[in-house]
Amino acid sequence: KTSKDHLKVHKMKKKVLRKQVRAQHTLMRHEGIECISHATQSLVIANAGLGNGMSRNQLLRIVEEYGLVETLLMPPNKPYSFVKYGTTEEAKKAFDALNGKEVTLEDFSQNIVLYMNFVEKVLWQNAVPTSLPPGLMVIEKIISSEEERRMLESIDWIGDEDAQNAQKTLKHRRVKHFGYEFCYDNNNVDKDKPLPGGLPEICDLFLEECLKQGYIKHKPDQLTVNQYEPGQGIPPHIDTHSAFEDEIISLSLGAEIVMDFKHPDGHTVAIMLPRRSLLVMAGESRYLWTHGITPRKYDVIQASELGQKVGTITADVGDLTLNRRETRTSFTFRKVRRSPCNCIYPSVCDSQKGQQSQVQPSFPHNEMEASKLEQEYVHKVYEEIATHFSSTRHSPWPRIVEFLSSLPKGSIVADVGCGNGKYLGINKDLYMVGCDRSKNLVDICGEKNFQAFVCDALSVPIRSGSCDACISIAVIHHFSTAERRLATIRELARLLRPGGMALIYVWAMEQEYKNQKSKYLKEKNGSKDKEEEINTGMAQRPRLSDQMPHSSSQDSAYSDRLFNDSKDEGSDAKPVADSRLPVHTNRTSFHSQDLLVPWHLKGGTKKKGESVDTVSFPAGSKESQELSPVFHRYYHVFSEGELEAACRSLDCVRVQNSYYDQGNWCVVLEKL
Repeated sequence: KTSKDHLKVHKMKKKVLRKQVRAQHTLMRHEGIECISHATQSLVIANAGLGNGMSRNQLLRIVEEYGLVETLLMPPNKPYSFVKYGTTEEAKKAFDALNGKEVTLEDFSQNIVLYMNFVEKVLWQNAVPTSLPPGLMVIEKIISSEEERRMLESIDWIGDEDAQNAQKTLKHRRVKHFGYEFCYDNNNVDKDKPLPGGLPEICDLFLEECLKQGYIKHKPDQLTVNQYEPGQGIPPHIDTHSAFEDEIISLSLGAEIVMDFKHPDGHTVAIMLPRRSLLVMAGESRYLWTHGITPRKYDVIQASELGQKVGTITADVGDLTLNRRETRTSFTFRKVRRSPCNCIYPSVCDSQKGQQSQVQPSFPHNEMEASKLEQEYVHKVYEEIATHFSSTRHSPWPRIVEFLSSLPKGSIVADVGCGNGKYLGINKDLYMVGCDRSKNLVDICGEKNFQAFVCDALSVPIRSGSCDACISIAVIHHFSTAERRLATIRELARLLRPGGMALIYVWAMEQEYKNQKSKYLKEKNGSKDKEEEINTGMAQRPRLSDQMPHSSSQDSAYSDRLFNDSKDEGSDAKPVADSRLPVHTNRTSFHSQDLLVPWHLKGGTKKKGESVDTVSFPAGSKESQELSPVFHRYYHVFSEGELEAACRSLDCVRVQNSYYDQGNWCVVLEKL
């Protein structure tokens, strides 16, 4: 008997050692965490993580038995945790006692075995605190406990389906509709078939208060009540644009929940919705971000707030735990839309997708088509949006200011494509003259007492060799073929005297560079006036430290190859037959170099007879008077090395410097 016991213990020790070594290899292979053989203050505990059901409170009680715990880190969705003791002796004591120990998970009634390993130190980088998606609000304790009770009691889930609403039991939840039934087969409502009875009377006072507080602009006429049991959820989705107006509000009753929001670029935000709180989705958060509830029985939450904190769930590994879900009922109120959606997110808008297919232009096949494309989708658009565009272009960029400030006193400088003249008054010691294709923008320059005239960047009426310097900021990317873009650079060089300098900025395909997102991606609707800003005017006061380090040592052979490749996509090469230009979704990464970028006009109206790409409504309709048109501008966003390669192909200039500046590729040229 004694021999059998020894054999059993020996086998158990071998099994624990085998599992321990496997845990070491798994941590190294998947997480880059190196386990060591000698004792330290820090331990990694496999099988004891949030990802496999271990709560912070239970684990803390287990590890505190063996000494003073300085730190307990529990990474989100991982099956392991880290503990740091005050002394190495305490850590060794815990190792000896817990390695191979079987424990029962309190919240799951399931047995697990802990496997311990020493680590030198824990270098876990917390996620940067995230902000709420633009346009989203969470208001705590919007109603009282008594109001919550009455609202929950007003919904009869057990009785027969009455004639005043539509009740369904879906895979993930139970649902009731009031006012209008939402049809899940086509994700829309039948606007001509309202349900009898309208919304429950108990909701009236609540909705009146929401109107009074400004959470909604119009009183909702559709209500969806969802009931979720623990383990149930709702798939990620965007509420159909054509079905409902902007603001969508949702009450969380009975229990709190974590809702997941996701941007098209992959950025996700987990948001705690406390019990009796109101979620308000408007603007970008309503139209562009998906929202959903992951089916699970526990949520990962901030331990210090006990699940009641409004806002995002930050991956603070020192303050995360599990929260058991309970039955939650949501009251989601919407206003049925009576006209097509005219939002600024056409790529996810069902109202605009059909119109895009009718009006989207094709990639130009020849010089004539290129000229026509630019006339319709650049020149005409800027004439229409000049006033609004100018209001968003007021803060010069430091690197451009630095270039202008470095020029000798008395230098003659041409700003080709000057827009509203933002750079014409930067350095009073220079003689600057501007030109732009838009008469309305040139008129704005005149109002500021700047010298400017109307012309095309392909043919500037200034004598050859008469300028000490030129700048071309956010202009060349509006030309639709490689040949026309090169001709514009050649025209800049023609204006320069030998030794003269030119600075060129173009929008970059790479809006995330060296693991840094550009301000275009970061600044998601910081204010209403900024939501359409792009290129060099999008940041109000960028710091010099924000700019990326420059590099002028790129291999010229590689650059030439890049330029030749880009020419193959031009008008005289072999373009894809009838290739339609995609419409870009603002504030997202680029997926095509040639595209249309929307501009949602504010404070303006559509002019009679214009032929630019706008979303229109019947003449004289209420919508045509109230909704602003959406204009689409053509852009060719430059890939890394493309601008420099184009410049190097000209014999008359030398590339002095090239760099990346907040979402733009930039080159400094010298005339030979």
